[in-house]
Amino acid sequence: MSGKIIQGREISADQLLTCDVCVVGSGAGGAVLAAGLVEKGLNVVMLEAGGYHTKADFDLQEGHAYPMLYQDRGTRGTADQSIAVMQGRSVGGSTTVNWTTCFRTPERILKHWADVHGVAGIDVASMAPHFEAVEQRLSIAEWPLARANDNNRKLHDGAKKLGWQAESTRRNVKGCVNSGYCGVGCPVDGKQAMHVTYIADAVAGGMTLLADCNVTTLERTGNRITAVHGVVLDRSSGRARGPKVRVQAKVVVASGGALNTPALLLRSGLDGGGLVGKRTFLHPVVTLLAIYKDKINGFYGAPQSISSHEFAVAKPGEMGFFLETAPVQPMLMAQAAAMHGTKLTETLAQLPHIGAVLALAIDGLLPDETGGTVTLRTDGRMKLDYAFTPALTATMREAHVAIARLHLAAGATRLFSLHTEPLEISDASGLTALAAKPYGALKHPVFTAHQMGGCAMGGDPKASVVDSEHRYRGVDNLFVVDGSVMPTSLGVNPSETIYGMAHRARAFVAAAV
Repeated sequence: MSGKIIQGREISADQLLTCDVCVVGSGAGGAVLAAGLVEKGLNVVMLEAGGYHTKADFDLQEGHAYPMLYQDRGTRGTADQSIAVMQGRSVGGSTTVNWTTCFRTPERILKHWADVHGVAGIDVASMAPHFEAVEQRLSIAEWPLARANDNNRKLHDGAKKLGWQAESTRRNVKGCVNSGYCGVGCPVDGKQAMHVTYIADAVAGGMTLLADCNVTTLERTGNRITAVHGVVLDRSSGRARGPKVRVQAKVVVASGGALNTPALLLRSGLDGGGLVGKRTFLHPVVTLLAIYKDKINGFYGAPQSISSHEFAVAKPGEMGFFLETAPVQPMLMAQAAAMHGTKLTETLAQLPHIGAVLALAIDGLLPDETGGTVTLRTDGRMKLDYAFTPALTATMREAHVAIARLHLAAGATRLFSLHTEPLEISDASGLTALAAKPYGALKHPVFTAHQMGGCAMGGDPKASVVDSEHRYRGVDNLFVVDGSVMPTSLGVNPSETIYGMAHRARAFVAAAV
């Protein structure tokens, strides 16, 4: 039996649908889950606020891609604008625009979740078959060092010269042409994103997917969700255009991601005893610009093919970080640099010579760390607040110096910090001045491409929103299957963790139907 994808422009009247399972969100969690439920013979309806796009729509133009494929048209950020938030919004979610980097959840993180947060059934041995299954379906494999672009080579070479750990990453690609434009949608379907894999599987098996459908609330009666309410959006403006959608399902799954799922629950009066939206973690990212004599052309080639976890395991009381690269397409670079006018023009003129290494802070592992908080604005939209703690600012300082040392070791001729009053250095004598610069909110650009937490999983009902089987506490037929269930951040890119957890969650959700 074949299902269908219905786009918003095709809906002219209110819709009432019934099904076994309604999945809200089509990203890494919802897609993997839905495909498994369809395999089990269940009738699944999926609702996605973003549009449905295919390779024909991906023209490699940033000016088209960010409004089309990102939350808030590419302008999402924390309430004080101190952190820019890169998060996908389309059928496939962030998998449509991520940079394909895949890691299994580190063993130390799984152990931390079990020991500190009481999460059961997620040790390495228990998760292995789930990771193996998604790795096979998504063609996750190591990207050869020989195919690394010069941007990633600088990370590799600089780390090796300093005696730091560095290794090739694994990527979910098949037939990749190494274009480097993963962040704006793959025009050859080389990236094994959800819309070309698990969603395609689910639709082929009978699932109905409504794109351009923003879920506004979940209707609760007693200890059950009795209806899912949504509204059809006008894709060009992102605003409601009239038709309403109501889905009645035996089981409802929230898979909207670590910011949108908490917002949906809060709009529905489901605050998890005050815990929904709390403990939101971001892997806050910092960088600086490195200028090389020879051309880097970091806008071409696999965006992230090398990583270093030399500093991931921190001393007690300190926060670790890890190093990766970012592509240097013009709009992305301009946004990250937070420059304007002549300075921006001069910087972009040097784009072929710029190398970009990122440092991602590993938040959520310290005993007193609470992370960020998702609440609602007066109009019901998501609001994200994230405090810069002393531990985080200290990590950002250490990370800036580490990035500078790495670039200098790799042969960079000049480095520019991106502080409000930038610092230029050309050798190691400038590292002390770099460390002395101010660090924290609005002192320099910070962004996040990894959002985790907000509906924390755990064993203690007083400290967690969902149990170890993804069930929302106090509602029998509501599950949360996405990155929001992570009790902490990961110290690696989160996509494969979400894939694996969603694969594991299939059995729990199916058993509740």
